Amino acid sequence: MRLGIDWGRARIGVAACDAAGVLAYPVETIAPASDRRVVTERLRAIVAEYEPVAAYLGLPRHLRGAEGEAAAMARQGAALVAGLFPELDVRLIDERLTTVTASRHLHEAGRSSRHQRSVIDQAAAVAILNQALDAERVALARVGERIDGRNTR
Repeated sequence: MRLGIDWGRARIGVAACDAAGVLAYPVETIAPASDRRVVTERLRAIVAEYEPVAAYLGLPRHLRGAEGEAAAMARQGAALVAGLFPELDVRLIDERLTTVTASRHLHEAGRSSRHQRSVIDQAAAVAILNQALDAERVALARVGERIDGRNTR
């Protein structure tokens, strides 16, 4: 079992997958992302329920690959997750355009922009996890930048 996490300024989307790593699905939106107590409690509950071996957090880079404020926030989130769950393999994976892709899929499914807000973060987490699972199948190993709580910037 693996988790996908879309760490945003206001909300954190969480997704999980089946044990075989084939199907990713939305789990929950944690809000507000600024409330560390809420975030920590919900992450502990999710990890206890799903018992993941790995968590992929999206690393939002600019189109040219540079990192900005959102990437710094994702790195802080990854460090928090790695610190809370030292047994968990926490990795950052490039997530350029996953929110755009998630929004397009929700729009195609009939959700208006106004009604996407409640699920867009979970849909982005599903996109992040699907991207990681696809890359794992090609690499035959876990992918992304491993975070152990000490190598954050």
